Amino acid sequence: QLRLVESGGGLVQAGGSLTLSCKFPTTILSTFTSMDMAWYRQAPGKDRELVAAITSGRNTNYADSVKGRFAISKDNVKRTMYLKMDSLKPEDTAVYYCYRDYQGQTDWGQGTQVTVSS
Repeated sequence: QLRLVESGGGLVQAGGSLTLSCKFPTTILSTFTSMDMAWYRQAPGKDRELVAAITSGRNTNYADSVKGRFAISKDNVKRTMYLKMDSLKPEDTAVYYCYRDYQGQTDWGQGTQVTVSS
């Protein structure tokens, strides 16, 4: 069973919105609340880059390119992390990956495609 399950990608027009979800179905609550998590993305021909991160204490940081447009959050009860993306641009087109770090143990999701048409 996958440790991280992503959903929410799709095709959207420029200016539109999407919300990505990353669920941790095999993670117990005490572990989930202690994890640092993040969203990364990789566009064709480019390196994977950090989009947004959230610590166990809910501190957040964002790539300059998405500040003011994207919001990362988490729901401890649902053991799910979210990335709300507004005002999407064609340059946001990429495969988006969720990531977690628990005491140095890291995992990646399988990725979900986001395509923004102009």
